[in-house]
Amino acid sequence: MKIANRLTSLKSNKQVNSLYPLIADGHYRATFLGRNMWKPLIISQVSLQRNCNKEGFNVAIGKARIDMVGNNENDCNSCDSRIGFGTGGYPDDTNTCGNVARHSSDNGHKHIKAIGYILVH
Repeated sequence: MKIANRLTSLKSNKQVNSLYPLIADGHYRATFLGRNMWKPLIISQVSLQRNCNKEGFNVAIGKARIDMVGNNENDCNSCDSRIGFGTGGYPDDTNTCGNVARHSSDNGHKHIKAIGYILVH
């Protein structure tokens, strides 16, 4: 991701020749990188709710493509925080790359837009 002319990166544990089969069918595919790997993508400003912590490809039906989501409740049914790519949704559908966090997030309310680069090797 690129924020304020600083580039950050995250390497997935999925081995594929194309990104297409990971996201095209809409099925959830987990990654197991953890919060401590996702949060540095947004440098020091990032914020996530403490529960749910679901991550991977197609995390939220119809919205999130590659990301980690958090929730203030003990489930993943109404997540109000996210870090990642292709993540439009509540409360702002225009923030499709970056970090959005609300309701008891670990670093307060955030609305950080980023430029996303996805490289498949």
